[in-house]
Amino acid sequence: MIFDTHAHYDDDAFQEDREELLAGLNAAGVGTVVNIGASIASTKTTLELAERYPFIYAAVGVHPSDTAELDETQMEWLEEMCACPKTVAVGEIGLDYHWDEPEREVQKHWFREQIRLARRVGLPVVVHSRDAAKDTMDIIKEEKAADVGGVIHCFSYGVEVAREYLNMGFYLGIGGVLTFKNAKKLREVVAYMPMDRLLLETDCPYMAPTPHRGERNSSLYLPLVVKAVSEIKGIPEEEVAAVTEANARRMYRLA
Repeated sequence: MIFDTHAHYDDDAFQEDREELLAGLNAAGVGTVVNIGASIASTKTTLELAERYPFIYAAVGVHPSDTAELDETQMEWLEEMCACPKTVAVGEIGLDYHWDEPEREVQKHWFREQIRLARRVGLPVVVHSRDAAKDTMDIIKEEKAADVGGVIHCFSYGVEVAREYLNMGFYLGIGGVLTFKNAKKLREVVAYMPMDRLLLETDCPYMAPTPHRGERNSSLYLPLVVKAVSEIKGIPEEEVAAVTEANARRMYRLA
């Protein structure tokens, strides 16, 4: 079964058909989903989804673009939520210099604080890094994030950066971008990396694969990413699904 390691099914894009869509995932070959918090509000709705659906797990955290809302009281609440039975990671956390707000020092401060939270509670991290390769790497090393491990979500850098993360024991999240015509750099990364460090993800409702690029994404489109990985690695699609599911269960520490 396919394991979608990064989804946002609490997003308003799924407001009209969320229940119907989620009910059909198993029949479509998707067995497990981790829904990812991106703000305090979405962490709450993520936890609600995980409580409602047996096959959905939760990551709790605040996306770099929303870190201006954070304070110590909310960090204490996030730490409490890490103890929920279905919380499997701290995320998504990190740096986003593409939009470049809030200011970089604010993003970096709360990235560090959320890594420290993950280390305290012993959960892996789900890292968002966009146009911020050096600062992300520096903070991960300085805060010893490798001690808890995790995934570099929607990996967007080249082989050299991938090698550093892989050497530290991190996983790389691969999604619909792999199917884009201009994804030469990402295809090189997938060709280079070992299969036991590759995770499948949608980032839905964003990043739908070709030929659905620009549409609302969902886990139903993950077979297209499986096919792309299969072609690059020269292994059967069934093997891609099985290996990446085992990887996800190992990283998220699920039986």
